Amino acid sequence: MSFPRRVSKSRRTFLKTLPTALAAGAAAAATPASAAQATLDLPDIITADGLGAAQHIIGLNLPVVERESARPIVVRNRDHYETLRHVTVPPETEPAFSFRPPRPRSGRAPVTRVLPVVPTATTAGARRRRPGAIDDLAFESVTTIAPLLAARQITSTELTKMYVERLKRHDPTLFCVVTLTEDLALDQAVEADHEIRAGRYRGPLHGIPYGVKDLFAAKGVLTTWGAQPYAEQVFDYDSTVVARLREAGAVLTAKLATGELAIGDLWFRARTRNPWNPEGGASGSSAGPASATAAGLVGFAVGTETGGSIVSPASTCGVVGMRPTYGRISRHGCMTLRWTLDKVGPITRSIQDAALVLQALHGLDGFDETVADVPLNLTQRRDVKGLRIGYVASEIEGTGEGGDRQQSIARRPVYEAAMDVYRKAGARLVPIALPNLPATAIYAVLNAEAGAMFDELVRSGAINQLADKGPNGRANQLRATRFIPAVEYIRAQRVRTMLVHQMNQLFESVDLFLAPPSSDSVTMTNLTGHPAVVLPAGFVDEMPVGLMLTGKLWDEPTLVRAAAAFEAATTWHKRHPSL
Repeated sequence: MSFPRRVSKSRRTFLKTLPTALAAGAAAAATPASAAQATLDLPDIITADGLGAAQHIIGLNLPVVERESARPIVVRNRDHYETLRHVTVPPETEPAFSFRPPRPRSGRAPVTRVLPVVPTATTAGARRRRPGAIDDLAFESVTTIAPLLAARQITSTELTKMYVERLKRHDPTLFCVVTLTEDLALDQAVEADHEIRAGRYRGPLHGIPYGVKDLFAAKGVLTTWGAQPYAEQVFDYDSTVVARLREAGAVLTAKLATGELAIGDLWFRARTRNPWNPEGGASGSSAGPASATAAGLVGFAVGTETGGSIVSPASTCGVVGMRPTYGRISRHGCMTLRWTLDKVGPITRSIQDAALVLQALHGLDGFDETVADVPLNLTQRRDVKGLRIGYVASEIEGTGEGGDRQQSIARRPVYEAAMDVYRKAGARLVPIALPNLPATAIYAVLNAEAGAMFDELVRSGAINQLADKGPNGRANQLRATRFIPAVEYIRAQRVRTMLVHQMNQLFESVDLFLAPPSSDSVTMTNLTGHPAVVLPAGFVDEMPVGLMLTGKLWDEPTLVRAAAAFEAATTWHKRHPSL
């Protein structure tokens, strides 16, 4: 989508300003290091007028009110630069990105794998009979519903109608639906029923209704990215996620809400609500997928994560969220936020459901060059005997109330009980220390990638249409990215490389580690690309509390195994809100 470009100041005005800016730069270059440091520490060194002079160099023309609005983030970023400059980076350390020439490709549609035709498993239905009312299946797992479909105890059409009706009934309270794809869903359900009757059963997702975060393209369907400037956006192709789920026989019932441009739970129509307490938000940015899955409005959902956007809403809404290894699932046809960080993952009501969706989505597609051809060998194992499970003692104990990445002491018993589950199952609990590198600073500077993605949105002025006008909203973040120097971005990527090495060293002593979803490791492992799973683990003040398991790169099977062991020993994942 393109926007009318906001007119820049005249070349004459720019040339008048340039000598002053260059002179200031020369003076700074000639200043001794100690004096430069002293100047940098002055709290008022960055002003709206200063940003006005700086923006001429990059050909930008933000009005003074927008510069003033973005200025606090620019100041914080300057502090992040200083933090990163104090990290000793060996000269041989490369940035955490690389260039790879594009591979040959043809056509517009994603490359899809041909799934084997599986004979209809009629014997599965002998053990699972049709419920008295189809609504009784609303909160059931895919692994419970699939055998009923395969054995023709129920049809995809009646299941789809049930979920569509629930979406219509509860969305006015939860605001989790952007676009209801009712006609498409019913067409796909009829086709699924026809194939199943004919003995062409595609597998456990065949005929299962699902929802997808509204960052993913679905041909001919609105894809709004949760933001008013893109409210009428339609693509003429399917994302790889939508294409692969279609190949698996799943039924797309809804495009689910994302916080605008993948931040938080506020989007252009409303704030997505938590079904456990509709007075509160669902967290984000995969707010709609988490809310709809928890409320029994879809069989499963698919979200994305860059810095916690699956982990946080899954924990908040009391469902299972899986963030696979970076490069496990293609992002083709999905909105980019940060090229070197974005990941795709399932949000479900059980770990086995998440594993089924991961199995359907992973692997090369011929479009996303970051996807690696790494085998995924998932098993049904649930034992954890002998597994080394790490934990950070200070995080389990809690660091006090409130604040980002701070865990409430009231939740301590939840995590102590989770550790007891694993001890009793024969796992070995190992205390660990997270890498001592400034992950928050790295992450903040890497927001330059989002600035590049939404360059035209900022320059056109259409950014002012975003709903969140708060100091840390997406609009101010994107304005502030325009003042992140390339040198600081590349340094952040080099420190990130060091973080990857240190995190891999940590995993030499453990097979996985557990933590609260508020852990500092959320940011760290998003930067390093490690996979994670969030599970319902208890309740505090009648609200769900999640447990996060983080594993080695490409080792989702061990995460699934450990998560399945926890689910086998507890019943938290079987609880659901009363709507």
